[in-house]
Amino acid sequence: MHERLRAAYGPVAPIELHGVPVWFAFGYDEVRYIMQNPDELWSKHVGNWRAFAEGRIPADWPLIPLLSADNSGFHDGDRHRRLRGAWIAGLLEFQEPGGEHTQKLERAIMRHCDDLIGVMTEGMPTGWADLAAQYGRPLPLLVANHLLGVTIEAGEEMVMDQWRLLDGPDAAGAYQRLNAALLELATLKRHQPGHDLPSAMFAADPALTPEEVARELFMLSGFLDFTGSLICNVLLEAVGNPDLRTSVSSGQIEELVNRVALLNPALANLTFRYARASVKLGRFTIAAGDPVMLSISGAHADPLFASALNRNTVRSTRAHLAWGAGPHRCPSQRLATQMCTIAVRRLLDRFSVLTPATPLNQLPWRPSPFIRALRSLPVRFEVNPNAVPVSRPGPATAAQEPPPEETNAGGWRPSSRSGFWTFLRKLRRGQ
Repeated sequence: MHERLRAAYGPVAPIELHGVPVWFAFGYDEVRYIMQNPDELWSKHVGNWRAFAEGRIPADWPLIPLLSADNSGFHDGDRHRRLRGAWIAGLLEFQEPGGEHTQKLERAIMRHCDDLIGVMTEGMPTGWADLAAQYGRPLPLLVANHLLGVTIEAGEEMVMDQWRLLDGPDAAGAYQRLNAALLELATLKRHQPGHDLPSAMFAADPALTPEEVARELFMLSGFLDFTGSLICNVLLEAVGNPDLRTSVSSGQIEELVNRVALLNPALANLTFRYARASVKLGRFTIAAGDPVMLSISGAHADPLFASALNRNTVRSTRAHLAWGAGPHRCPSQRLATQMCTIAVRRLLDRFSVLTPATPLNQLPWRPSPFIRALRSLPVRFEVNPNAVPVSRPGPATAAQEPPPEETNAGGWRPSSRSGFWTFLRKLRRGQ
């Protein structure tokens, strides 16, 4: 599709998205220019969309709730800088190399990986598993509870509602419950801070209200979907390419993550930017108030950029746009990369054999205007008998009680009574 559009229109093309006309920017230079927004010509606030302001967009158009979100992802200027500053400060202790809370998070990710692998295998030395539904996508949901600092019980309900929000039949109900839970959590952390993301955001900007923090934390669902999709895309490369897996075993996993972010970005397209004034872009003049959809995957495929890439090596350029650029660049790049790296390394450590159970060109992809994500990644596995899972604490006693940060990080065992883990078990083949 990118090739056809590029041949017909150049780096910017007129398209329709769910029946609404928008501009589609997919040239590398054009996408990077809009992202960097040097003259603040481009806005992310839906109020600058002329057709929307004039009432010409149907009220039931499916992307309106997303584009109208009242959080830093859809604000500009001082409001955006203030909220983004809270994010950066809040994530700092979880992304600081060698930091205490970064190390705790790494241990939590390892435990969650082993828990998910345990559910996939159920003690069987060989078998079948879906690495997308049973591993890549649920892992970020578990890690989110560590960041939020929630209790085990509340965390499980939030995990399930985040899942329903992204792909479930009860998305509307999940939205209401998750919004209420995040507001309750933010209110609690405002008065009883801990070592977690919302508490750190309040500490960075005491003027923030619980409502503001709750709206910001709602953005975690998008981060989780992106990170889970990236994990699955990296696993697809590792499982489907024996040569790459040889490189991975030599300590090149982070390079593999970067390569996949370049060649198969999980966030294929971005939400709209609105022109504040008329501007020439590609072969066209974009009128003030027109929406432009940015394509990361299209920019990476631009011959002006792609012709310089070496596709036969794991090591690749960092000049890609998978993490964004400019004012809205992803503030959690290191966290997402860390999560992907640990997830892939742990999976390859625990299995001696992982082979695709479906031809790779027949794998199902989720329909989405933004996310490039697998619906499933079925594999056949053989467990590595020499790999030892991360040790887990036994029943807590007065002398052996995990630290509160570990207990409240969502680090529970996958018990048979847990709704989340029961749900994952039902994803096994034939159930």
